[in-house]
Amino acid sequence: MLPLPLLLTLLAVAATTASAAAGVFSLHVRVRQESVTQTGLRDGEALTARARLGFAPAPWEGWSALVEVESIAAVDGERYSQAGLNPAAAGRAVIADPESTEINQLHFGRTFGKTLVRLGRQRLFLDNGRFLGDGLWRQNQQTFDAALVEDRTWAGTTLTYAHLRQVNRGLGRTHPQGRWRTNSHLFHALREGLPWGTFSGYAYLLDFPEVRANACATLGATLAGGTAMGPGMRWTYRLEAARQTDSGASPLDYAARYLAAESGVNLAHAGLAAGFEVLGQDGGVPFRTPLATLHPFNGWADVFSTIPAGGLRDRFLRLQADLPGSLALSVRRHWFQSDRGGVRLGEEFDVMLSRRFGKAWTALAKFADFRSAGRGLPDVRKSWLQVEYAR
Repeated sequence: MLPLPLLLTLLAVAATTASAAAGVFSLHVRVRQESVTQTGLRDGEALTARARLGFAPAPWEGWSALVEVESIAAVDGERYSQAGLNPAAAGRAVIADPESTEINQLHFGRTFGKTLVRLGRQRLFLDNGRFLGDGLWRQNQQTFDAALVEDRTWAGTTLTYAHLRQVNRGLGRTHPQGRWRTNSHLFHALREGLPWGTFSGYAYLLDFPEVRANACATLGATLAGGTAMGPGMRWTYRLEAARQTDSGASPLDYAARYLAAESGVNLAHAGLAAGFEVLGQDGGVPFRTPLATLHPFNGWADVFSTIPAGGLRDRFLRLQADLPGSLALSVRRHWFQSDRGGVRLGEEFDVMLSRRFGKAWTALAKFADFRSAGRGLPDVRKSWLQVEYAR
């Protein structure tokens, strides 16, 4: 029998002959080799393929719908720990891409003027994904069983409300932590086109009856923008602040801060930015981001996917440049400390080379190297080779 990712790909290719009037098929295929070396564990090696096939019927009188199936397969699933799902790989480094097949999205919606109402399993992503995202780097996308209302009545303004009933996490439906029941409310307002940039404000009221320590209320705001400094040169900035407290079923009692700031200069073919991010703590309880897209933040080695009890301060530099041969270079450097006491935790160096081939293909090579300063953290080195097709 054909592996399901390959079968979905063949079905999608066959579907291209279908009438466009019936709707739109989408196909996203990603093949990735990931290697992990981590202190105290055997190396992890994962060659995985992910196929995501979707179909959206042609809109009809304001109604819309989407059904999407996702499948992840591994060439040798015992060469890495699938987040504890495969006992034969005990003692190996975790690569959080478990083999699975599931309904990734299934929703329908209705527009009323400039207001969209959508119900069902869906992808949600707000601002930069720091507090609500789809876990886009991992093979299994994070989605939400939710009701969404999005309004664009006022020019340049987007108002969003979402009620979450279940989080379908990247660990997959067979993992004990792969599904979180929830009764959460998200409020978000975005205003673009202001003289000083783009402003967003939010209130995320999260409640989890089974993972109670993650229940929290986060209120915050973001301001981002920039200005031209001369021909082909632009100064950019981003500022964000938030306050988080325990909420709902949480057994904790804390109030923690979140601060982020960065500034940089963009040229025609390069950009350099510096910044910091602080995830605070209160009495040993750290600021938490249970619904976040984590990988783009605090280093690609993902050492700080769970924030230490003492909180985290991350100072970073980021360089991006276009190279000959249509290559794109991204380099990042991180210096980590605890928020409590400013104790040095380690440093990380990240680098990625990528190239697009036409409109549908992308290839990349990526490397992350975290060097611990002790404090109970391991040294972690990761590398990736990846080819992706999306249409």
